[in-house]
Amino acid sequence: MCAMGTGNGGEPESSVSLRQFGAVVQALREYHGLSREELGDLVGYSKHTVASIELGRRMPDPDFVEAAEEALGNTGALRKAAAFLEREPGLASWFRRWAALEQTAIHLFNYECRMVPGLLQTEAYARQLFADELPPLDDQQIGASWAARAKRQCLLRERPNTAFNFIIEEHAFLRQTGGAEVTREVIGHVLEAAQLRNVQIQVMPLVQQSHAGLHGPIALLETPKHKWFAYSEGQESGQFIADLNVISVLQSRYASMRSQALTIRDSVSLLQRIQGDL
Repeated sequence: MCAMGTGNGGEPESSVSLRQFGAVVQALREYHGLSREELGDLVGYSKHTVASIELGRRMPDPDFVEAAEEALGNTGALRKAAAFLEREPGLASWFRRWAALEQTAIHLFNYECRMVPGLLQTEAYARQLFADELPPLDDQQIGASWAARAKRQCLLRERPNTAFNFIIEEHAFLRQTGGAEVTREVIGHVLEAAQLRNVQIQVMPLVQQSHAGLHGPIALLETPKHKWFAYSEGQESGQFIADLNVISVLQSRYASMRSQALTIRDSVSLLQRIQGDL
């Protein structure tokens, strides 16, 4: 079951500005006599995405705003409404643009050398990471950070047609962040995610003579319009990358790492052994 911060009925909480933007989309769509499916066809998104945006459950990406603006009369109303959207609480300011694109991506690739990726973390594991932040976070900040992360994790199950691939360094599990019990739990959670048809998880072994990812973490995604973007995170900052030359280099490195990492089956076996040894 997808763990996430919820309101009544198990639906994700949404900000007032998201609901207001969605109401503007719905009002314009109905004024033009379009169904959600018809609007989706015009703007290149599914009817489910249109519904999620209209109900204030999903942050619209810039491509949706522009396409919907043109499809619904070019009044300027959607562009103006989008300018007032409140971004997801609990997410670092430099990460928000990437998080918005994640919601509609058709391919997501992630190499992580520091920790279990956010999309695969358990609450206990994530809270340990938040507790280790300096300067320290208060309880409200930790709660908001976990709620945002848990909401992102729902992508794995809510978007079964999106392909997710993760390459994770073996030492991210051997470190035992949070202790043995927290590590056993997060490994179990990763193994559960690995059973999903749209999720592939590979482990980069601790001993690896040739490694294409020594420059650091890599995140890549492809949008429904087949545009590629990349993201790289460091100390107190993150770099959103749209330069196709840089993206091409990162794609090449990621492709090499997929061949250097353990196979999916061997990765599962290794994680099971590590879990059993804890």
